[in-house]
Amino acid sequence: MAGWNHLPKDLIELISKRLDTSTDLLRFRSVCNSWRSSIPPQSPLLSLNTFKILPNDGISDTSFGFSLFKRTVFLVGLPNSHNQTDPQGWLVKIEEDVPGKKHLFDPLSRCRSTSLPNNLPRVIDLMNLRIRELGHEYVLHHVSYKPNSSSFTEAGNLYIEKVVTIWLNSKTEFVLLTIHVSGKLAIFKSGDKRWTIINEMSSPFDDVIVYKGRFYAVDNTGRTVVVAMDKNLGLAGNPVFGGDKKYLVESKGDLLLVDMYLSIDTDEGNIGYDASQDLVQYMSERTVWFKVFKLNEEGKCWIEVKDLEDRVLFLGDDLTFSAPASELCGCKGNCIFFDDNFFYSREEGIDGSMVGRDIGVFELESGCIGPFKKFSWLFQDVLATS
Repeated sequence: MAGWNHLPKDLIELISKRLDTSTDLLRFRSVCNSWRSSIPPQSPLLSLNTFKILPNDGISDTSFGFSLFKRTVFLVGLPNSHNQTDPQGWLVKIEEDVPGKKHLFDPLSRCRSTSLPNNLPRVIDLMNLRIRELGHEYVLHHVSYKPNSSSFTEAGNLYIEKVVTIWLNSKTEFVLLTIHVSGKLAIFKSGDKRWTIINEMSSPFDDVIVYKGRFYAVDNTGRTVVVAMDKNLGLAGNPVFGGDKKYLVESKGDLLLVDMYLSIDTDEGNIGYDASQDLVQYMSERTVWFKVFKLNEEGKCWIEVKDLEDRVLFLGDDLTFSAPASELCGCKGNCIFFDDNFFYSREEGIDGSMVGRDIGVFELESGCIGPFKKFSWLFQDVLATS
């Protein structure tokens, strides 16, 4: 009986086309020489996660427009980390702005990681670690001057926006959807000379997502629309009133709406920095509650979900995703991880983002909400009830 390395080339090609992620393709090509020679490496266009500067018409008054970056969230686990009492697993988000130069980010924010757990592997070997790609995000960097040849991320961003992407047939053509500063939707097609603002808006939009190959957008009333390639909007889900910010998340093939409730406080004084610093009044948005709904596509309505069962939802700045708790090494199911606590001051992070943000955890069954220790992406005793 022939071994795996003797599979016909056409069969190997068929198998490779069913792989979902670039990580899967890398591991597939690493099995043996015959498999590697049968499958070409990822094309430079797809492996290079930056694109040429896009036109800025209608979005920003910057001189040089945008650069589009791809970041990928991985679940990294050691081969012997199946023991739930001693879990060894990390969520990491990686950006490659130029070939060979990678940056590590906090999984749910736009901030670069500046401190890492001591036991996090410094070398990621796809053959020696359990690695699962949980999702990827595309981010528009608005640059104020022409970036140099070594790194786009050093180009002095004015601000950063979430963008979702649909690739067309050739994989060199794409369509982008983002939320304009006015709260309206903005769409850009490769080959276009400018962004198009979609003026139809009953309320400012909160989030966008690609679901079943189509663009979806939700406004802050919960009204959800499908955005067609011809820029027409079709109703997908009627409003869900109550919360302060809406997120769209895909989970097990369903489209979920997560409604976040906030409590807003203002204060003056020391927020943890030296008192001699010139601080201004700041505002803290504290998350206090969540509700989750599932889209009934036929009825165009949202149905409340009381139990996520084994699923865990993650709500980030530029990406929402879900994962089974059973694969997260000690993480409890029926929970929501989210980026919390926005502190506004004159202090900035290394990439211009504001400091003072935390990760929170909400337990849907009990309603308990609490902090998740910074950089502690080892899933163990994650919920500190309050």
